[in-house]
Amino acid sequence: MAVIEKRLDKAGKASYRVKVRVKGFAPESATFNLKTDAKNWATKIEADMKAGRHFGQSKRHTVKDVIDLYVSGPLQQLKSKKSVETRLKWWVGRVGEKRLADLMPEVIAQGRDALKSVPKMRGKGQRTDSDVNRTLAALSAACTYAVKELGWIERNPVDRVSKGREAKGRVRFLNDQERAAFLDACRASRNPHLYLAVILSLTTGGREAEVMGLRWPQIDLVRRTALLGDTKNGDTRVLPLAGEALKLLKDRSKVRTLDDDRLFPPRPKSKRPYAELREAFGRALEVAGITDFRWHDLRHTAASYLMMAGTSPLEISKILGHRSMAMVSRYSHLSPDRVLALGDVLAERMGVK
Repeated sequence: MAVIEKRLDKAGKASYRVKVRVKGFAPESATFNLKTDAKNWATKIEADMKAGRHFGQSKRHTVKDVIDLYVSGPLQQLKSKKSVETRLKWWVGRVGEKRLADLMPEVIAQGRDALKSVPKMRGKGQRTDSDVNRTLAALSAACTYAVKELGWIERNPVDRVSKGREAKGRVRFLNDQERAAFLDACRASRNPHLYLAVILSLTTGGREAEVMGLRWPQIDLVRRTALLGDTKNGDTRVLPLAGEALKLLKDRSKVRTLDDDRLFPPRPKSKRPYAELREAFGRALEVAGITDFRWHDLRHTAASYLMMAGTSPLEISKILGHRSMAMVSRYSHLSPDRVLALGDVLAERMGVK
């Protein structure tokens, strides 16, 4: 059976997308400028399918064909495009020349198992299940594109491949003693940006790139907010500015340069979009005697403090910009008193307290 859909572009010019479905074959689709051409193509494809003369798009195109189209198209809209493209290149080397019809779940599973022995993209050692799952997800995205947009295959073969069990998310945060020592070390640092950047990260829960990439037009010192319009997940979000962070921003606003609107401008001739603080950050940790701590753990610290203060997971997810509540659940063990209090509320409401 053939279905023809009329489409209009921005200029009002019509085109006709036709999809042919015959039992036992993957659906075939194509787009034509004339409806007559669409009908003729559909009639021929249906006849070839029923006569056994049709080999289908899945037998005419390779895995590399799909990945190339996906990389040049939808992938360009993702913030993680560099990482995803690197993972897709691995699949091209592994199964790129295979026809789509031959990309069976067992072939992908063999690639999954082989990937575990391939060195990590950064560093040495065996890849974790999390890293392998991300590489599977990259291939899955390309296959979904082949199903929904290209119509070259009927079903995503990656859906039938089991994924590794990932470890629970890391939760490392500064205790009161560590926080005090670390902030003292940052305050004493020779780097003029470190202390403000750390304070902003701790009091807003912002990601490193979000905080370091701030520009003065995003800052509203009256409303005490910083507007993020280009976050990791693409959503607009507001960071609250309070306490010492607000005071430091007000002080810096009085002496900022007029030819650069970045809060943390890089050094002259630097190719980085903002100041490099990793070395100063590491030295401050050493001075404070703190180990096993990364910049992203400042975000974990903010979330942990909010949870321990009785803030609801939903509110925390809004502040941190998490789309999934599962990302917040890792902190739930830090608020046992809140859980007990909610139990008392429920018991009282039931009349069994």
